[in-house]
Amino acid sequence: MPELRQNFFSKEWVIIATERAKRPEELATHRAVQPIPAFVETCPFCQGNESKTPPEVMRLPANGSEPWAVRVIPNKFAALSSEAQPTRSLQHLRRRIDGFGFHEVIIDSPDHSKYMGLLPDAHVADILRAFKQRYNTLSLDQRIAHITLFKNHGSDAGASLQHPHSQLIATPVIPSQVRHRLFEALRHYDDVGECMFCHMVEREIEDQTRVVIKSEHFVAMEVFASATPFATHIFPLRHMASFGDISAPEIVDLARVLRTMLAKIYVGLENPDFNFTVRSGPAEYAGARHFHWYVSVIPRLTRVAGFELGSGMFINTVLPEAAAEFLRNVSVDKAVGAGAGV
Repeated sequence: MPELRQNFFSKEWVIIATERAKRPEELATHRAVQPIPAFVETCPFCQGNESKTPPEVMRLPANGSEPWAVRVIPNKFAALSSEAQPTRSLQHLRRRIDGFGFHEVIIDSPDHSKYMGLLPDAHVADILRAFKQRYNTLSLDQRIAHITLFKNHGSDAGASLQHPHSQLIATPVIPSQVRHRLFEALRHYDDVGECMFCHMVEREIEDQTRVVIKSEHFVAMEVFASATPFATHIFPLRHMASFGDISAPEIVDLARVLRTMLAKIYVGLENPDFNFTVRSGPAEYAGARHFHWYVSVIPRLTRVAGFELGSGMFINTVLPEAAAEFLRNVSVDKAVGAGAGV
């Protein structure tokens, strides 16, 4: 029988369509393997083409005499402008703010072909260090209310360039979806006196059926009410409301867990398009007891159709428990020449 499950964090309902449920392997993309060169002459993100991008914001390693491993630049086609000011106006029912904000690109690697899930753990840690440095630096700007870190991999996920890269958008407002999660988390804390995320993580670790990876500092799992197939969340075991509070050892551990999860998705589902985002409370939430940041990885295996658009309710055709078991059993040792310690 089909069932409806409620998302513990957002209170949104999801239909788990067991009558038409698919085996996890049936969702593999079966995409023809196309060789990707390490360097593309026309790609602005490839090493040697630095003059084709806006001046860089930062690089790792920071020593300019060494070849860069990770590079951060302003987005040439930015959604918001750092030159504007967040001037607000209200005319009748029409509220607006001038388009102030920051939109940056984090170039994962000089190599055009290096998918993040196939990079060494040490290199993924460098990407995360760039994430944290830019997150903390932009959080000091009093005009910024929220920062979103995300990756689009593949055209179905919104990537316009093939060279592996991530992005950051800092906005003068807190998006309504984030506000809703913050509100639900605060309401739960007021009612029960505990972080709802910490409580859920503890129960899931005890249950084990939806856990894919557990490390010293993080746990990766399929959520009980996953809206889409293989929607995977990675939670820090230590309570933190803001991504900016991640420690150096935790960055090392998260790099290993995130890289392993992406490699499992790459191998098991044959390199599907995907998005991931760091879902964090605003920087001023550092120390807040009710919220807990996490990474959300969403493979783009199905399309949003009329029912989802009309109701806001998603239909998931893969049991989260089956997705977790499938991913646990995907071996990435031979496919990933990474694994090397950080």
